[in-house]
Amino acid sequence: MPAGTLYRGREGMWSWVAHRVTGVLIFFFLFAHVLDTALVRVSPEAYDETIDIYKNPFVNLLEYGLVAAILFHALNGLRIIAVDFWEKGPRYQKQMLWTVVGVWVVLMAGSAYPILQHSIKTIFGS
Repeated sequence: MPAGTLYRGREGMWSWVAHRVTGVLIFFFLFAHVLDTALVRVSPEAYDETIDIYKNPFVNLLEYGLVAAILFHALNGLRIIAVDFWEKGPRYQKQMLWTVVGVWVVLMAGSAYPILQHSIKTIFGS
């Protein structure tokens, strides 16, 4: 197969971009997580204050976004492995991408209430 033809079409380009963006977002979360967790060694009170700041609906929505990024990155990574190591992978890469997107949408819909239930109850009462 000629160089540069493994990921053909718009879908391949956008999945490439989405994979890189989700990877960078996950990296920044991990960086922030290491920093805020390290606060417990410096000052347990500062750590507690930081964690209290995180207990709001906006941060909860960001957590849902983090789950979305991790889930897409993982599923698309499996697709990339299949494209790279399965001899029929390049031929079926578009179908595998739409399968990844479909599974991702179903899993994100199923995880919305469990992740966001505290914020939903805070905003709408209950």
